[in-house]
Amino acid sequence: MELVLIFILFAVVWFWQDSLAKRERATLLGRELAARFQLQLLDESVACSNLWLGRNTRGQAQLQRTYEFDVSANGADRLPCHLILLGNQLSSWHIPPYLQPDH
Repeated sequence: MELVLIFILFAVVWFWQDSLAKRERATLLGRELAARFQLQLLDESVACSNLWLGRNTRGQAQLQRTYEFDVSANGADRLPCHLILLGNQLSSWHIPPYLQPDH
């Protein structure tokens, strides 16, 4: 019984640590995507909205996480975006169409 509890505790701690690391990675990727399209990442954060099992290109099962974040083109608008991490790799992303701000 004690061994099962230790295993469960270990699994919970691993998942928590892994989730924190993936959130940091998603924040960095969100910031890079925003900069690539001359947008501002709002609130400097992302939020995990979905967690699922996915398969990488080698067919191995990995955790797939969807992160939601908002960007702005001119400081007055708010565009909802998302990115998907499969393991530690960026699997896909979406930034909706927007008007470029006047310079």
